[in-house]
Amino acid sequence: MILPLLKLGTLALKTLSKPVANRLKRQAGYHPRFRQFIVSIAQANHRISTRMQRNIYSHATDVEIRPLDEEKAVQAAVDLIGELFVFTVAGALLILEVQRSSRSEAKKEGVRRQEMQAMKQKDEDLAKEVELLRNKLEELEQLAKRQGLSGIFKFKHANTEGEKLAKPA
Repeated sequence: MILPLLKLGTLALKTLSKPVANRLKRQAGYHPRFRQFIVSIAQANHRISTRMQRNIYSHATDVEIRPLDEEKAVQAAVDLIGELFVFTVAGALLILEVQRSSRSEAKKEGVRRQEMQAMKQKDEDLAKEVELLRNKLEELEQLAKRQGLSGIFKFKHANTEGEKLAKPA
């Protein structure tokens, strides 16, 4: 019951994080200091991605990389911020789900260990009982050997008398 509700909650949180990311995008462009900060981040991201693309496609790497104009840089930065926010929320939810799953598995493992311990204890108890029965059997065999055949006959005679007494009744 709780698992479907938890999954539904994580899906709702992911869905709700997208409008929050869009709001962050809109607000990011209005504050001058923050705007300058994100423009510098966007320009650095543009330079790194352009160099990587040039290296991957074996294009000339010594050509100067033109910076983005300010509006494109702001748009790229706020898109990056929005995506980072959504991925951070999704990553946090994934980590929480893994932790929940590992706690569940740890509980199951604990139950298995307890069951295994109970089975071992039962096995030990049965082994002790078998050993006790062996000892009693040995004692009976030694007693029978000491008394010889007459001990066996007496034992049988006692049983047959008990049977004779039981028949007339």
